Amino acid sequence: MPHDISLISMIAVGLALALVLGYLVSRLKMPPLVGYLLAGVAIGPATPGFVADVGLAGQLAEIGVMLLMFGVGLHFSLADLMAVRRIAVPGAIVQIAAATALGALTGLLWGWPFGQALVFGLALSVASTVVLLRALEDRGLLDSINGRIAVGWLVVEDLVMVLTLVLLPPLAGLLGGKPLPGHEDAGGHMLQTLLVTLGKISAFIVFMLVVGKRLFPRLLWLVARTGSRELFTLCVIATALGVAYGSAKLFDVSFALGAFFAGMMMRESEYSHRAADESLPLRDAFSVLFFVSVGMLFAPQVLVNAPLKVLAVVLIIMLGKTLAAMALVLLFRYPLNTALTVGASLAQIGEFSFILAGLGMALGLLSVEANSLILAGSLISIALNSLLFASVEPALAWIRGRSELARRLERRDDPLAQLPMSIDQERLTGQVVLVGYGRVGRRIAAQLEAAGIPYVVAEQNRELVETLRKRDIPAVSGDASEAEVLIQAHIHRAGLLVIATPDSLHARQMVAIARALNPGVQVLLRTHSEEEARMLEKEGLGTVFFSEGVLAQSMGRRILDAFGNRA
Repeated sequence: MPHDISLISMIAVGLALALVLGYLVSRLKMPPLVGYLLAGVAIGPATPGFVADVGLAGQLAEIGVMLLMFGVGLHFSLADLMAVRRIAVPGAIVQIAAATALGALTGLLWGWPFGQALVFGLALSVASTVVLLRALEDRGLLDSINGRIAVGWLVVEDLVMVLTLVLLPPLAGLLGGKPLPGHEDAGGHMLQTLLVTLGKISAFIVFMLVVGKRLFPRLLWLVARTGSRELFTLCVIATALGVAYGSAKLFDVSFALGAFFAGMMMRESEYSHRAADESLPLRDAFSVLFFVSVGMLFAPQVLVNAPLKVLAVVLIIMLGKTLAAMALVLLFRYPLNTALTVGASLAQIGEFSFILAGLGMALGLLSVEANSLILAGSLISIALNSLLFASVEPALAWIRGRSELARRLERRDDPLAQLPMSIDQERLTGQVVLVGYGRVGRRIAAQLEAAGIPYVVAEQNRELVETLRKRDIPAVSGDASEAEVLIQAHIHRAGLLVIATPDSLHARQMVAIARALNPGVQVLLRTHSEEEARMLEKEGLGTVFFSEGVLAQSMGRRILDAFGNRA
């Protein structure tokens, strides 16, 4: 029997208890992650009985964050990131500033020193990577424009927090704390530290774009040629963790950011989908350990000792941040459903908040009470985040049904919400209305253009709409499940409606609106699910294309052609 089995004990007890409690809360119609958080509380130092090693739990959770961000990178290309930069960059920066101001002002009202109030506000301003991505994946939103905006927003938040973590030690003395060794001269080191940090981040990004984009796909291809599944899986995991660790050591970026860029570069490989599948079981297991570790850090006594302060923290995280994010998204003229989704995505805090709080305590800038309030806010906001996400669609329907202002707000005086008057009217008669200009929509548009068939694009990504209009392609910005968008695309004169986004719920609304305005319009739509394809065909929505089914038919035709040619 080995002398120290704390790692084995923590994993065994933590996962077993998470399974039991996750199952019980799911039976109560609550998200399983609530059970995972409660499992962490049960094995944490604040409750009696078995106490797991908090340090080990935190490291295992960090591995989960790395693997999860790597998986997101495999599905999130650099083009996707650049496509949402106009909203993600200013949106994240302004939202961090607003949340920090709310948290800092609250701390000052409680009589805290300015330095503590500032660090407290910063810790409440940044969302959890794991919670956001899990919520988007569970709802199939990761590849949607709303999901891409939320992920891009999160990447910018991570970059801001990397700068914050580097700049805080040299500024600690000015903020009333005790600077770490080597950071005593804050005024002399601050500008130098900022420039060095920006230089390291820039060097990391350039290295990944220049070297990583060529190296990682090649590496994956060489390992795949061996035919060994074990080596392929090992290559995927070693790349994710190795790049995350190396980037943190060499460039001082976060583990999560390094793994995310590694995944984005490996996405260039034809084996990226297989890599995502191979890493999925480990990602799921370690993400559970992340939630367990969050629960272990929580001291339930704070709920009794300072309930009003806990409530204030939760309101800042779930109401203040959400309203700020929604206002910014609407200000950029995105639809109300995008504003609600992004707002719900950011209405929680997680791993970066814990890191910042830990550094704040080490620098003497954060008290034990403030740290407990941050952990309480994190636990409660994570537990309630799934419920907030589930309320997005009902809230959207309720607001639109009762508020004319809300219906007009997202489309008010928006030049991209209507087609220019200069468009040739012949292009708007018998045309194809193409909903979505993603990977599938782009290829369809190229074929239509080559055949000389007129078409109009309806797309939620405003940057794409601007690009299309510069190329003299008719495009309208907005959610095509709203009548105004299809009206602007001249659906009443269209010959064909092509829905290139795999969103069955909104597809039904699009078809209903299109047929109400143009009963004779033909409809083509796509889906990822065979069962869903049968349901859509049974409902008579149109001709449904199931991705794997279309691939099998194409390959089958090639096989039959090959045998026919031999004959």
